[in-house]
Amino acid sequence: MTDRQSVTEVQQSLRERKKARTRASIREHALRLFREQGYQATTVEQIAAAAEVSPSTFFRYFPTKEDVILQDDMDTRMFEALERQPPELSPIAAMRAAIREALASYTGADLAMLRETTSLTFTVPEVRARAIDEFARTINTFVVAVAKRAGRPADDLAVRAMAGAVMGVIMAITVPWETWAEQSWRTIDESFDQVDAALALLEAGLPL
Repeated sequence: MTDRQSVTEVQQSLRERKKARTRASIREHALRLFREQGYQATTVEQIAAAAEVSPSTFFRYFPTKEDVILQDDMDTRMFEALERQPPELSPIAAMRAAIREALASYTGADLAMLRETTSLTFTVPEVRARAIDEFARTINTFVVAVAKRAGRPADDLAVRAMAGAVMGVIMAITVPWETWAEQSWRTIDESFDQVDAALALLEAGLPL
């Protein structure tokens, strides 16, 4: 490695860390403002001012106000963990292990933020509507991951069916649209335990 390459890599690393700090700052200030004055009453301009960035910078990190809630790093952690799972594991077993690994990587503060954003997702109509787009994106990401593990193309019918089945089970457990208020007692651990139990049923062929 040349000195020039080393300098370039350091500069890239610094830029990425700065971008991560800016992104985190925007989210933290947004959630604080949502708590203090409500989601609908909070504007992008207010969030940007609190984070000391311009509205245009806000939109470079988050395409919409809803995305500041929806775009966390859970998917990133989960799919990076999925990459690390042994190739002999089935897609469902690998996904179960990846979810457990991703959850274990969260600090108490991370979990508190996840709980808060989850509550907003299920109780704010605008965010609920936007969440459908995020679920579709997550399914497509999982399709690519399953295809890579199976050595098949992403448009393979079995690959897409498997990815859809897994993500459908996860959505069925974690998206209690009409009963979220009744289930607000559930902790993050309890929610993920239910996801794991449901995926175990899928892995066993969904016996009834």
